[in-house]
Amino acid sequence: MKRPYRKPKNALWNRTSSLRQYFFTSVLGVLSIFLITAIMTAFGPGYSLTSAQLKGFSEHLTDEVFIYLMGTENPYFTQELPEGSEPPQVSSLVFELATSLDPDDPRSLLGQELPGIGHFGGDIIVAGEGLDFTTMPVESAPPMEVMMEEREAATERLDEMDEMREAIAELTDGEEPDKMVHIIHSHNRESFLPELKGDSDNPDDAFHDSVNITLAGERLGQELAKRGIGADVDTSDISSSLSERGWQYGQSYDVSREIVEEAMTENDELTFFFDVHRDSIRRENTTANINGEDYAQTIFVIGTNNENFERNTLFAEELHERLQDQYYGLSRGVYAPESAGTNGLYNQDLSENSIIIEFGGVDNTLDEVYRSVEAFAEVFAEFYFETQEEE
Repeated sequence: MKRPYRKPKNALWNRTSSLRQYFFTSVLGVLSIFLITAIMTAFGPGYSLTSAQLKGFSEHLTDEVFIYLMGTENPYFTQELPEGSEPPQVSSLVFELATSLDPDDPRSLLGQELPGIGHFGGDIIVAGEGLDFTTMPVESAPPMEVMMEEREAATERLDEMDEMREAIAELTDGEEPDKMVHIIHSHNRESFLPELKGDSDNPDDAFHDSVNITLAGERLGQELAKRGIGADVDTSDISSSLSERGWQYGQSYDVSREIVEEAMTENDELTFFFDVHRDSIRRENTTANINGEDYAQTIFVIGTNNENFERNTLFAEELHERLQDQYYGLSRGVYAPESAGTNGLYNQDLSENSIIIEFGGVDNTLDEVYRSVEAFAEVFAEFYFETQEEE
């Protein structure tokens, strides 16, 4: 008589063991999630990991890191990575997340220990000639009463501008092209020490009510007009408006915003918006010698605190690359301030083609600035007409 088949005891035992293991693993996993959550929240809001911290951490990750992460699920993503790129080091990412220290950025280690190191905050989006953590733009000004002091300057610079206006009027027969560009100067009294009378070497003295950065903006408008591009150049004395209202220097962009919004209302064809400044750092970090002549270096500043950040960044990067191609060393790069005390917006939420352009620093001459203005106008005109053809 044939005996009925019975499953071996060891097979039943193995199956039961697998089910128990799966059950206990699931329970342990759930308990671990609750335990980790409890630990993260037990020390209060000052010590727990917040969504804002995670967002801040992720903002410092490069596009390549995210592509590698997606590539773990779909390897086709990694085919778009440039040659020579390497997977991110997990240990570095975990270390940065756990400590808020970036091994590649010494400011993250020193920021909490050295007074004033936060002044060097911000991100270098594109590093041009001579731009690093120690030579980033400085947004500072003396007290309002110091900035509003009367100073003597070389008034022949104003005569030069009058002559330039007359020459442009003759060139265009008095008919200006349609105005597509708006130029403003939120820090309109920023001046240049070599253009002021006296022997002062103090950057706080580089301010003047008429011989100032507005001359660079006017020159830019004239150079664009030569090339068939109309520009609305605003030379309002924003510093005086601040003084009259009892406002602080940091509110300069609130005043200039009113001017830009009014200009946009009056002319809906305005497409490009340039806020022209000069830097506060010294000559050795703001001057380039190109073909035997000194130029005031440019740098593009982008506000991060608005939805147009990416588009404005692409715009600035395009102009930087074109300057590098034709005037290598002229552009210091593209920079996004993020330190305390900076505006972070710069009215760039008003347009996808809005940037700050800084021409030189306190030690540059207007001749050096004008050379750079002409170079920028040439590069921008090429960009402008290329985009017109594409449309």
